[in-house]
Amino acid sequence: MTTIYDFSLTDAQGNDVSLSEYKGKVLLIVNTATKCGFTPQYEKLEEMYRDMRAEGFEIIDIPCNQFKNQAPGSDEEITQFCRMNFGTEFPQFKKSDVNGENELPLYTWLKSQKGFEGFDKENSLSPKLERMLDKADPNWRSKSDIKWNFTKFLIDRNGNVIARFEPTKDMGKVAELVKKALEAK
Repeated sequence: MTTIYDFSLTDAQGNDVSLSEYKGKVLLIVNTATKCGFTPQYEKLEEMYRDMRAEGFEIIDIPCNQFKNQAPGSDEEITQFCRMNFGTEFPQFKKSDVNGENELPLYTWLKSQKGFEGFDKENSLSPKLERMLDKADPNWRSKSDIKWNFTKFLIDRNGNVIARFEPTKDMGKVAELVKKALEAK
């Protein structure tokens, strides 16, 4: 049976990194973008990372340019942008596809573990995203594809996908679930 630890990623410097290096840690895997309405989530992500890293929390940041070209620039430029604007210290990986024929095998697996369950109705951007996606594909709600930048997958210490958060999910609620995952040793 495939687990998260069977996958490798290429980091922003071009090095292969086996996710088995993260065994025993709680992971939050995020597809990010630097020119998106959700880009300010980097601030909350970095805050979570600084607050919980010592407890065994890691963020896997995978920039993705598939959604309205909102992650322009090279891997180095993206890393510099994130460090200068949000002080990010968590690992950033090579810009990659999360949907389609060139999607990372990791994302194929993640989506098979936790499908799309809807946008957070309390977020004011949800209706806008829904209208845009309705125009592109009337069946988008029934597909497990990543819908937009800053979709997150929470992985427990045993490598199980325990939650999927759409970008509209309140970051405070994401942090609460990360804390619970860290406490469940």
